[in-house]
Amino acid sequence: MHTPLGPGAFVAHTGTDVYGPGKVISVDGAHRRVRFTRFVATIHANDLRAASPVETREIQAWLRARRQRYGGDW
Repeated sequence: MHTPLGPGAFVAHTGTDVYGPGKVISVDGAHRRVRFTRFVATIHANDLRAASPVETREIQAWLRARRQRYGGDW
């Protein structure tokens, strides 16, 4: 079964752009654990939306840079 905004989905907060775009790293019921560029947060799925193409490219570039610099799975 497909989980909306499941792991790997690129997302943004519905109410603010302070968080910037992020990537869902896990799901716990109605909450999503999201890796943003400055921190990781647990946010209710209703407060998230799919990232726009520009936001998706932004977080992908950030994640790529972190993998190149530090290795590992971001």
